[in-house]
Amino acid sequence: MANQIFLSISVIALSFALVAFAFEPSPLQDFCVADSLSSARVNGQACKSPASVGASDFSFSGLHLPGNTSNPNGSKVTPVTVSQLPGLNTLGISMVRIDYAPWGINPPHTHPRATEILTVVEGSIQVGFVTSNPESALVTKTLQKGDVFVFPVGLVHFQRNVGNGNAVVIAALSSQNPGVITVANAVFGSNPAISADILAKAFQVDKSVVDQLQAKF
Repeated sequence: MANQIFLSISVIALSFALVAFAFEPSPLQDFCVADSLSSARVNGQACKSPASVGASDFSFSGLHLPGNTSNPNGSKVTPVTVSQLPGLNTLGISMVRIDYAPWGINPPHTHPRATEILTVVEGSIQVGFVTSNPESALVTKTLQKGDVFVFPVGLVHFQRNVGNGNAVVIAALSSQNPGVITVANAVFGSNPAISADILAKAFQVDKSVVDQLQAKF
């Protein structure tokens, strides 16, 4: 199982590195390891001094470990972005492992700064994304072990485990900081809350329905 995961990681990383720079500037030096202690405000993160950089800045351990899926969605995302791996800073690429309980979902969400390419390591996964207005077309497919699917940057997408056993995917993203906006959380759980009157009119439901949904988030 562990060997399969790391083989998938290698294949995705190599193939995606060629297109990662399409959306983010190419680095002007060998590397720019993120300095989490810096107060400098830049588009990305400030660089550590090369003299203080070591191998640990370029490595991450833990993708072989199953994520805890004991939650309402039945899934767990383990990210490897610049926040977990400082050496990714300015390199325009990151990755995640996603674990799913039987019939667990990764709910509809979007990555505002990244295209995502996903491969199934274990299980059967239904995937899909929705195109922009006015078509709002659903593009969906059920993937089996070894299958690959791509979610275009910015589009709302989702995954669901359609098997009776656990499932695992590995995905690469074309940004060191892709961001994630979960639709339900953003709409019903914003802080401060969007007016229930606005949401009731937008979703064409009674305000009491909106109140119930906002109470969940």
